[in-house]
Amino acid sequence: MTARPLPARLAFPAMLTGSVALAFGPWLVRSADVPPAASALWRMALAVGPLALLAVAVGRSRAAVIPPRATLAPIALAGALFALDLVLWHLGIKRTTMANATLVGNCASFLLPIYGFVVTRELPGRTASLALLCAAAGIALLIGRSADVSATHLTGDLLCIGAGVAYAAYFVAVDRVRARIAPLPLLALATTFGALVLLPVAVLSGPIVPHDWTPVVLLALGSQVIGQGLIVFAIGYLPPMVVGLTLLVQPAIAATIGAVRYGERIGPIELGGMALVALALVLVRLPVRRSAAAS
Repeated sequence: MTARPLPARLAFPAMLTGSVALAFGPWLVRSADVPPAASALWRMALAVGPLALLAVAVGRSRAAVIPPRATLAPIALAGALFALDLVLWHLGIKRTTMANATLVGNCASFLLPIYGFVVTRELPGRTASLALLCAAAGIALLIGRSADVSATHLTGDLLCIGAGVAYAAYFVAVDRVRARIAPLPLLALATTFGALVLLPVAVLSGPIVPHDWTPVVLLALGSQVIGQGLIVFAIGYLPPMVVGLTLLVQPAIAATIGAVRYGERIGPIELGGMALVALALVLVRLPVRRSAAAS
C-alpha cells in the first residue's frame, strides 16, 4: 500500500477547518457598522496584503508566485463571481435569520456535486446518494421553525440563493485554473480583482469607513485569509462531492452562534439536522478512504 502525499492527506482537515472559520462570517457581518457592500469590500481589501505576503513566503520560485498570463482572465472572473457572492450574501444576512442566510447561501453544497457528476458523466453511487439525502434532510431540519421562510425574510432568502449560485460558479472557476497556479497566489489575485469590483459598489451604497474596525478585520483574516485560503488549497485535492458537503458544517455552527448570540432556539429538530449533516460528512469520506486503502 502506497501512502498518500502529505498535501493530499491534509486536504480534508484543511477543508473542514476553512469551513469552520467561514461559519463565523455572518456574525461579523451583522456586527459591522457599515453597509453590507462595504463590509464585503473590507473583507477582500484587508486580506490582499496578508495573502500576498503568504504567497511570496510559501512560493519557492518566481514562477510559483507570478501566474501565467493565460490564467489572469479566469482568475479575474473568479474574483468577480466571489465579489457578487459576497454582496448578495451580506445583503441577505441583514434581511433574514442567520441560520437561513448560512443554509440557503450554501446551496453550493448541492450544486458542486451536480457539477462533478456532469463533468465525470457518472451517476452518484449508493454511498454518495445516501450522503446527499442525509445532507438535504439535515438542512431541512436545521431550518426549523426559527428559520422558516416567511414573507418578511423572502427577500433575504432570495438574495442568499443568488449568492449560493455565484459561490458555486466561483468554485468552478477556481477549479478550472487550480492546476496551473498555486493556491495562495490564486486566492491573492482573485481577492484583489474582487476588491476592485466591490470598490465602486461600496462607495455608491453609503459610508465605507467603519467606526469599529474589529468586525471587518476579523472578517478579512478569519473568512478570507484563513477560511478561503484553506478551502482553495483543499479543492485541488478533493472531489466536488466532498467539497460541497463539507461546506455544510457552516450551517450547524451558525445555528449555534445564533442561539448563543441572538437567542435563536436550538431544539430537537435542529439537533437532528446537525446529526444528519455530520452523518453525511462521514458517508462522503468513505469512498475516499476505501480508494486510498486500495491503492
